[in-house]
Amino acid sequence: MPAAASSPTPATAISRGSLTIAALSTIVEWYDFTLYLYFATVLSRVFFGGGDLSLLATLAGFAVSYFMRPLGALVFGHIGDRFGRRRTLLLSMALMTAAMLATALLPAYGSLGATAGVLLLLLRCLMAFSVGGEYTSVVAYLLEGAPPGRRGLVTSLASAASEVGALLAVAVSAATVALLAPPRLDAWGWRIPFFVGAALAGSIWIARSAMQESPDFERQRRQGTIPASPILHTLTHHRAAVLRTFAISALGSITYYVGITYVPAFLTSAGGRAEAESLWLSTVAAVAVIVVTPAAGALSDRLGRRRMLMGLAALGAALPLFMFTYMAHGTTVQVALGAIALALVAGGVSAVGAPATAEQFPGEGRLSGLALGATAATALFGGLTPFLAQWLVQATGWTAAPGAMIALVALAVLPVLWKMPETAPSR
Repeated sequence: MPAAASSPTPATAISRGSLTIAALSTIVEWYDFTLYLYFATVLSRVFFGGGDLSLLATLAGFAVSYFMRPLGALVFGHIGDRFGRRRTLLLSMALMTAAMLATALLPAYGSLGATAGVLLLLLRCLMAFSVGGEYTSVVAYLLEGAPPGRRGLVTSLASAASEVGALLAVAVSAATVALLAPPRLDAWGWRIPFFVGAALAGSIWIARSAMQESPDFERQRRQGTIPASPILHTLTHHRAAVLRTFAISALGSITYYVGITYVPAFLTSAGGRAEAESLWLSTVAAVAVIVVTPAAGALSDRLGRRRMLMGLAALGAALPLFMFTYMAHGTTVQVALGAIALALVAGGVSAVGAPATAEQFPGEGRLSGLALGATAATALFGGLTPFLAQWLVQATGWTAAPGAMIALVALAVLPVLWKMPETAPSR
């Protein structure tokens, strides 16, 4: 492993309680963003008045807000690299709590007209800004506190917890849709999942107040190696690592956002399935991801990050094109199998990509490096791709278009993975 890829393991380990709190923290982030996509058809009626273009407008708002993530990542990354991981994790969760509560209280289209959609977009931007440094900070914190031989497993817990958040989002959404008649759902029922998210975020913020600081940041403080300008430090010494991180995160983002979170909207619009059925099918896929994520992370500790990512990229190039066609025209069982297959690939990439990207950088400037590479890729290949997938399906009538998008990115990333040095510590 290259000397610059990982800082020495600190003598003082993070307690299991702090690691658990950090891992569970990503539940909130992915609950909110998954909730928005899974509830996209409902929100399109509530905030954009319904109609043919309302779903595209809702997904466009999701895409636009995602461009706030790199800005948030840079701001919170600077705070984390200069003043500690714990501080940035507390600040980001406080903002997330406020944004989710404000969304739950937001007046709808019937009260404000087009202004309702604008306010929803502004709150999405605030949420995206706060989330920008959230996931990368958690990944860095877990990596820096894990034993060297278990970094893949421990760091993948951030991805597993995010899938718990996704599962919780789809379960709450599905239950809300199933229990309320459409008029009540559109009038007030849609607020319930957002109130649940705000309460969850507030609880996580309280738990985070007891977290230890990262031992690697404490090492930097003792040794006086904290960079004065983390972004400049990273761009000066680790430009190639930023590019590799961008490539890995591009693959992880498009497989997740098109292969998992876009699927309910796809099944409703292209597959002609009811909203409740689409959401329950996605729940099955989310369970599959939770199962595969820690297994893939642990396997990467034995086989290496590079080998695992190359295999997953090959699957990403081969499977999705057929799976989306399969889901658009298949039976309920066939749709479930297709959704599970896509979810397993996406979960594997997320699990291995978490430690692989964080290991590209030393502790000094690690959060800023992840902001420049991982979060920028997420903005382009995450937030924008559900909108593009829906637009392509509607414009061309080709139901395999979302799968083709995933395949193209996977093929483009394979050469980068082929040349990437292994970062997993040797066993």
